[in-house]
Amino acid sequence: MTLFAVEYVYDQNRTRDLDALRPQHRTFLGGLHEAGSLVASGPWLDAAAPGALLLVRAENHDAAIHLLDSDPFHRAHLIVRRTARAWSPVVGTLG
Repeated sequence: MTLFAVEYVYDQNRTRDLDALRPQHRTFLGGLHEAGSLVASGPWLDAAAPGALLLVRAENHDAAIHLLDSDPFHRAHLIVRRTARAWSPVVGTLG
């Protein structure tokens, strides 16, 4: 399996919808983590465009994106852009 860094960019005009669906979004991600597909995830904390970084394990780029298709944020069209890039950490370890 390859490690992918997936970036979400959220729709800035739908913060109430994001807040309303956040519990379902986190439950979905928790399931992926328990299954071993999601290594880590969390929101960006700076003042740039709102979004998040997710580290997922998948066979290829398409599988990494497809893994996240059932995310409630994605299904509600709250994510305006999802990008995935294969990543190879060379210092440190990830669970």
